[in-house]
Amino acid sequence: MKHFTDLVNEALHNVKELFPWDLEEQLQQTEKPLLLDVREADEYHAMHIKDSLWVPRGILESACEYDYDDTLPELVEARDRDVVVICRSGNRSVLAALTLHQLGYQKVFSLKTGLRGWNDYELPLIDQQGNEVDIDAADEFFRSKLRPEQRSPK
Repeated sequence: MKHFTDLVNEALHNVKELFPWDLEEQLQQTEKPLLLDVREADEYHAMHIKDSLWVPRGILESACEYDYDDTLPELVEARDRDVVVICRSGNRSVLAALTLHQLGYQKVFSLKTGLRGWNDYELPLIDQQGNEVDIDAADEFFRSKLRPEQRSPK
């Protein structure tokens, strides 16, 4: 039986990763990558990287194609553009980046360590209103909150 980490590790054979400091450098270039945040709505609205495009992983495939209710033309037309996929910790983004690669996106990267690492590197996050989020508040938001029943039996 495979586990979530097995799927992520297998996907890494076909997915390139960028560290937060690499992405920070790319964002200072003239041609900026498309930032694609694949987290859920409540996560994205709480905090995200400025100018990131929000596409939950559950509708990613249809958002990448014309003629669907979920179609996002900016994403459809980004197949030859650098695309950096973002999630909380860098796992969902690896799986989403693999999907984009399979759909013909040529230059796809996953943000290694996700927004947790972005925040640890003290890079800015904004909320739904465009206000910068306090680093300590982001730390608390990203902290794992596993309940006892979610832990692996010993």
